[in-house]
Amino acid sequence: MGLLSTEFSMKDLGPLSYFLGVSVTRDVHGLFLSQSQYARDILSRAKMSDCNPVRTPVDTAGKLGSTDGDLLSDPTHYRSLAGALQYLTFTRPDISYAVQQVCMHMHAPRSSHLNALKRILRYIKGTVTMVTTYYHGLLNVRLLSPDPAQKPSTVVLPMSLPNHVGFAIFFSNSVKMGHFWVLHVPSRYQVADIFTKGLPRVLFEDFRSSLSIREPPP
Repeated sequence: MGLLSTEFSMKDLGPLSYFLGVSVTRDVHGLFLSQSQYARDILSRAKMSDCNPVRTPVDTAGKLGSTDGDLLSDPTHYRSLAGALQYLTFTRPDISYAVQQVCMHMHAPRSSHLNALKRILRYIKGTVTMVTTYYHGLLNVRLLSPDPAQKPSTVVLPMSLPNHVGFAIFFSNSVKMGHFWVLHVPSRYQVADIFTKGLPRVLFEDFRSSLSIREPPP
């Protein structure tokens, strides 16, 4: 801050609490980012402030097609809401896949796409107070060797990251020879699936928790 102030006119406004629609709070455990008010504004714009909530943002019964339903007579409102939801994913990555799907059809939105967008809004209605949590902590990088006689080692990197971020890096001298291990990860633990497909409720809620998206502390 001191170095920057020698080059630019600056003023220290204290700890960040609100910026571009994002509310920032802190406690001894970490940082909490929320766009709750922004989400409520989107619901109001869509005239869905009193809608019935749902537990997931995507209907897993079928895939959204490009020609399903009738073309919307005025796509402007659809595009506006879809764009607003894109910004909401900044603190709500749990809706990233659903939002990406409706944004794929902004050039020619149909009634089926509008229904999918409304489902996202119904999900937001039921989770509007949720926040993304960034915990203070450490990142453990596990180094494993294919040689059973060589004891594995652990390198601990000081970081401040969401607690769902973890990297298992497997390598040894054999990497230089073009060899590496590929380990199977059961679908039950494929947290990245929340970004690539619609999921059943139990799995979705579990993965959402792994992303540190939850109700704020009391």
